Amino acid sequence: RGFLAHVGQGVAGKVGGVDVALGNARLLAQLGIDIAALETSAEDHRAAGRTVIFVALNGQAAGLVAVEDKIKESSFAALRDLHADGVRVVMLSGDNRVTAHAVAAALGIDDVRAEMLPAQKREVVQKLRAEGRIVAMAGDGVNDAPALAEAHVGIAMGTGADIAIEAAAITLLG
Repeated sequence: RGFLAHVGQGVAGKVGGVDVALGNARLLAQLGIDIAALETSAEDHRAAGRTVIFVALNGQAAGLVAVEDKIKESSFAALRDLHADGVRVVMLSGDNRVTAHAVAAALGIDDVRAEMLPAQKREVVQKLRAEGRIVAMAGDGVNDAPALAEAHVGIAMGTGADIAIEAAAITLLG
């Protein structure tokens, strides 16, 4: 009851009479919740390439969850091949800058845009298209759907959100 999704930032609502918020630092700041006591731990996780999700109960920071997507071994070779073929790879991420740059550095991606909302990802795709570039966008989540739909070729991951799969021209099943 009282559930509200804050696009690209997190969720808030009531659970068993408790006000609960799960989201990024931007969301908790908007809700007036101080996360300063958690920032050292959060930065350590971000530096390791993990996404940090803050948890607040009744308007007070209660902890954090750190989530890590392991990079598939095949990704390293795929990105090397793309670079060798002259493809410009741009990473558009809703993640914190530290997290996004840590992942991009591991993959050899130089052009990283972090802390992006869905509309901002779409704007980047529009700008690249306006420059005359052919744009392929790969994504798996709700936050990627607008950019997937805007790209010349949208590529969704079959394990991702239904809206991303619906917005994309191609869905990779495995």
